Amino acid sequence: MDAGADDYLTKPFSVDELLARLRSTQRRLNYMQSQTEVQSSIFTNGGLTINYGAGYATLEGKELHLTPYEYKLLCLLSQNAGKVLTHSYIIREVWGTAWDGEVASLRVFMASLRKKIEKNSSHPQYIQTHVGVGYRMMRREE
Repeated sequence: MDAGADDYLTKPFSVDELLARLRSTQRRLNYMQSQTEVQSSIFTNGGLTINYGAGYATLEGKELHLTPYEYKLLCLLSQNAGKVLTHSYIIREVWGTAWDGEVASLRVFMASLRKKIEKNSSHPQYIQTHVGVGYRMMRREE
Protein backbone atom coordinates (compact mmCIF):
# COMPACT_ATOMS: atom_id res chain seq x y z
CA MET A 1 0.00 0.00 0.00
CA ASP A 2 2.88 2.39 0.73
CA ALA A 3 4.17 1.89 -2.80
CA GLY A 4 1.00 3.44 -4.27
CA ALA A 5 -1.63 0.70 -4.37
CA ASP A 6 -5.25 1.65 -3.60
CA ASP A 7 -6.45 -1.84 -2.79
CA TYR A 8 -5.37 -5.49 -2.72
CA LEU A 9 -6.78 -8.99 -2.53
CA THR A 10 -5.26 -11.96 -0.76
CA LYS A 11 -5.26 -15.40 -2.33
CA PRO A 12 -7.48 -17.27 -2.63
CA PHE A 13 -10.09 -14.72 -3.72
CA SER A 14 -13.43 -14.99 -5.43
CA VAL A 15 -13.92 -13.62 -8.92
CA ASP A 16 -17.12 -11.91 -7.73
CA GLU A 17 -15.18 -9.92 -5.13
CA LEU A 18 -12.54 -8.93 -7.70
CA LEU A 19 -15.23 -7.73 -10.12
CA ALA A 20 -17.02 -5.81 -7.34
CA ARG A 21 -13.78 -4.03 -6.42
CA LEU A 22 -13.16 -3.17 -10.09
CA ARG A 23 -16.69 -1.75 -10.44
CA SER A 24 -16.17 0.29 -7.28
CA THR A 25 -12.91 1.71 -8.62
CA GLN A 26 -14.56 2.51 -11.97
CA ARG A 27 -17.39 4.38 -10.20
CA ARG A 28 -14.86 6.41 -8.22
CA LEU A 29 -12.88 7.26 -11.38
CA ASN A 30 -16.06 8.26 -13.26
CA TYR A 31 -17.12 10.52 -10.39
CA MET A 32 -13.70 12.18 -10.22
CA GLN A 33 -13.68 12.72 -13.99
CA SER A 34 -17.16 14.28 -13.98
CA GLN A 35 -16.11 16.69 -11.21
CA THR A 36 -13.01 17.69 -13.19
CA GLU A 37 -15.08 18.32 -16.32
CA VAL A 38 -17.50 20.57 -14.43
CA GLN A 39 -14.63 22.59 -12.97
CA SER A 40 -12.73 22.82 -16.26
CA SER A 41 -15.78 23.97 -18.23
CA ILE A 42 -15.23 27.49 -16.87
CA PHE A 43 -12.06 29.43 -17.66
CA THR A 44 -11.13 32.48 -15.59
CA ASN A 45 -8.29 34.84 -16.40
CA GLY A 46 -8.36 38.08 -14.44
CA GLY A 47 -11.73 39.71 -15.16
CA LEU A 48 -12.36 37.48 -18.18
CA THR A 49 -14.53 34.40 -17.69
CA ILE A 50 -15.48 31.90 -20.37
CA ASN A 51 -18.18 29.32 -19.75
CA TYR A 52 -17.43 26.69 -22.38
CA GLY A 53 -20.46 24.58 -21.52
CA ALA A 54 -22.93 27.45 -21.85
CA GLY A 55 -21.09 29.09 -24.77
CA TYR A 56 -20.59 32.63 -23.51
CA ALA A 57 -17.92 34.91 -22.09
CA THR A 58 -18.02 37.76 -19.58
CA LEU A 59 -15.65 40.60 -18.79
CA GLU A 60 -15.86 42.13 -15.32
CA GLY A 61 -19.22 40.38 -14.89
CA LYS A 62 -20.76 41.79 -18.09
CA GLU A 63 -21.55 39.42 -20.94
CA LEU A 64 -19.52 39.97 -24.09
CA HIS A 65 -21.42 40.01 -27.38
CA LEU A 66 -19.10 38.01 -29.61
CA THR A 67 -19.55 36.72 -33.13
CA PRO A 68 -19.14 32.94 -33.52
CA TYR A 69 -15.62 33.36 -34.92
CA GLU A 70 -14.60 35.79 -32.16
CA TYR A 71 -15.86 33.28 -29.59
CA LYS A 72 -13.92 30.44 -31.29
CA LEU A 73 -10.77 32.57 -31.31
CA LEU A 74 -11.20 33.45 -27.65
CA CYS A 75 -11.76 29.80 -26.70
CA LEU A 76 -8.75 28.62 -28.69
CA LEU A 77 -6.49 31.22 -27.09
CA SER A 78 -7.83 30.52 -23.59
CA GLN A 79 -7.39 26.76 -23.94
CA ASN A 80 -3.75 27.44 -24.80
CA ALA A 81 -3.16 30.33 -22.38
CA GLY A 82 0.51 31.19 -22.06
CA LYS A 83 1.43 29.55 -25.40
CA VAL A 84 2.18 31.40 -28.60
CA LEU A 85 -0.12 30.11 -31.34
CA THR A 86 1.03 30.64 -34.91
CA HIS A 87 -1.15 32.34 -37.49
CA SER A 88 -1.46 29.14 -39.53
CA TYR A 89 -2.40 27.05 -36.47
CA ILE A 90 -5.13 29.50 -35.43
CA ILE A 91 -6.55 29.70 -38.97
CA ARG A 92 -6.56 25.91 -39.31
CA GLU A 93 -8.28 25.39 -35.94
CA VAL A 94 -10.92 28.11 -36.36
CA TRP A 95 -11.67 28.14 -40.11
CA GLY A 96 -10.12 24.95 -41.46
CA THR A 97 -7.62 24.34 -44.22
CA ALA A 98 -9.61 26.24 -46.88
CA TRP A 99 -8.51 29.52 -45.25
CA ASP A 100 -4.75 28.80 -45.26
CA GLY A 101 -2.79 31.98 -45.85
CA GLU A 102 -5.63 34.33 -44.81
CA VAL A 103 -3.56 36.12 -42.16
CA ALA A 104 -5.17 39.47 -43.07
CA SER A 105 -8.63 38.08 -42.20
CA LEU A 106 -7.30 36.72 -38.92
CA ARG A 107 -5.92 40.17 -38.05
CA VAL A 108 -9.33 41.76 -38.69
CA PHE A 109 -11.11 39.27 -36.43
CA MET A 110 -8.43 39.61 -33.77
CA ALA A 111 -8.71 43.43 -33.83
CA SER A 112 -12.47 43.15 -33.41
CA LEU A 113 -12.07 40.73 -30.50
CA ARG A 114 -9.51 42.98 -28.84
CA LYS A 115 -11.85 45.98 -29.01
CA LYS A 116 -14.32 43.98 -26.96
CA ILE A 117 -11.97 42.65 -24.27
CA GLU A 118 -9.06 45.08 -23.97
CA LYS A 119 -9.46 48.31 -21.97
CA ASN A 120 -6.48 49.98 -23.61
CA SER A 121 -5.50 48.68 -27.03
CA SER A 122 -1.99 50.15 -26.81
CA HIS A 123 -1.33 48.12 -23.62
CA PRO A 124 -3.10 44.78 -24.11
CA GLN A 125 -3.80 42.79 -20.96
CA TYR A 126 -5.18 39.59 -22.46
CA ILE A 127 -4.00 39.02 -26.05
CA GLN A 128 -0.40 39.68 -26.98
CA THR A 129 0.81 39.86 -30.59
CA HIS A 130 4.03 38.12 -31.53
CA VAL A 131 4.90 39.95 -34.73
CA GLY A 132 5.33 37.62 -37.68
CA VAL A 133 4.46 34.58 -35.56
CA GLY A 134 0.99 34.73 -34.00
CA TYR A 135 -0.85 35.50 -30.77
CA ARG A 136 -0.75 34.49 -27.11
CA MET A 137 -3.26 34.84 -24.31
CA MET A 138 -1.44 36.12 -21.27
CA ARG A 139 -2.24 34.81 -17.81
CA ARG A 140 -3.54 37.51 -15.46
CA GLU A 141 -4.00 37.47 -11.73
CA GLU A 142 -6.68 39.57 -10.04
